[in-house]
Amino acid sequence: MSTLSLRLPRSLHERARALAEQEGVSINQLIATALAEKISALDTIGYLKERAARGSREAFLRALEEGPDVEPIPGDDLPPEPGRGDEG
Repeated sequence: MSTLSLRLPRSLHERARALAEQEGVSINQLIATALAEKISALDTIGYLKERAARGSREAFLRALEEGPDVEPIPGDDLPPEPGRGDEG
């Protein structure tokens, strides 16, 4: 573990204290968890952008063509689009 001195606006500090108490954890644990969640979200965005840049629409469409042409299982189908005349 390492130590980090952090300046927070009073309102944010008070809110963190209240949330930590509500969750039954220390402010340190609350902040460490919140920071880990934020880093994970940002890392995920970067990963998805990287994957999207490597992706190929043509390869995706080819992969779809290789799958079976069957009706979706009940509840897994798309809802009808408004104005297309296929509303129930």
